[in-house]
Amino acid sequence: MTVAVWVGVAILGGAGAVARFLVDRSVSRCIGRPFPFGTLVVNLSGALLLGFLAGLALSPHLALLAGVGFTGSYTTFSTWMLETQRLGEERQVVSAVANIVVSVVLGVAAAWLGQSMGASL
Repeated sequence: MTVAVWVGVAILGGAGAVARFLVDRSVSRCIGRPFPFGTLVVNLSGALLLGFLAGLALSPHLALLAGVGFTGSYTTFSTWMLETQRLGEERQVVSAVANIVVSVVLGVAAAWLGQSMGASL
């Protein structure tokens, strides 16, 4: 692996983190905060994007740059888990379970759709 690939992963990782922040804040501002819709939108769009990239069958270096660099820092498992735990802590059990089920079911569907779209190109 070249230095250029490492630098590219770092740059795209930073871009992904900024994109996550902007999308999460925009969605949260529009919808409100009782349910973590911002994180849900980020993770579902990230699953769609990563599926799309996988469907394109990119070279290993491009896949690393786009998949790990951008998409890996754009999506967020840890925030999803923390927000789910907080919903449970606040006794919003239905919302906590819905967050898990909706994220997993729609996330798998988004990844499949993205992969199908990428493979069709």
